[in-house]
Amino acid sequence: MRAGTMSRSFVTVSRSRSEAVQFRAILAATYPVFVVAALLQRLRPGPAAPIGPRRSVFGEARAMALSAIPFAFMG
Repeated sequence: MRAGTMSRSFVTVSRSRSEAVQFRAILAATYPVFVVAALLQRLRPGPAAPIGPRRSVFGEARAMALSAIPFAFMG
C-alpha cells in the first residue's frame, strides 16, 4: 500500500510540473498580445486616469495575462 501512495505522489508532482511548464508557455505566447492590448488601452481616449499609482504597460499586460490564462486550465 505504501508503494502505491508513493507512485501517486510522483504522478501528482509530475502533473503539477507539466502544468507549470504549460502555464509558462502560454504566458510567453500570449504576453505580446496583452502588451499590444495594454498599449491600445493607454492610447484610446476615454475617462480620466485612475486615481492612485498606475502600472507600467508591461505590468498591466502581465496582470491581464495572469488573470486570463487560468481559464485555459479550467475544465
